[in-house]
Amino acid sequence: MLHDTRRSHTGRDVLGFFKLIDLHVPKDLELHVILDNLSAHKSQTVRDWLSHPKRKRWHLHFTPASSSWLNLVEAWFSVLTREALANTSFSSVAELENRIDWWVEHYNDNPEPFTWTRTAQQIIDKVASGRATLDRITKSATHH
Repeated sequence: MLHDTRRSHTGRDVLGFFKLIDLHVPKDLELHVILDNLSAHKSQTVRDWLSHPKRKRWHLHFTPASSSWLNLVEAWFSVLTREALANTSFSSVAELENRIDWWVEHYNDNPEPFTWTRTAQQIIDKVASGRATLDRITKSATHH
């Protein structure tokens, strides 16, 4: 599994990770990357690099706003937190980075698939309920 721990998340950081992926994934494979709508993912630096003819195999897919649950990396971060970071303290950023690096190196030793625990309808109903609550709160706060 490729990973790259960085202290910021700018367009340059995203580009650095994309270049790492590009180096390690066989050139005959298509790359489909699912991302949220963070501006760093769409920065001019990233767009310029992707526009080169050598990057035709790259395909970026952006999740809709308020739909981070669609992005499986969120589930992966949850597993990382539970299995490697919870109930642990670190005396330095370097120690934290080393722990993450170690965990990622061993993550695929005993792979388990991500399994949805809710049906699509349950998820849609939950989103609708959340939107209704947000609408109600917003209207009461603005008196409209």
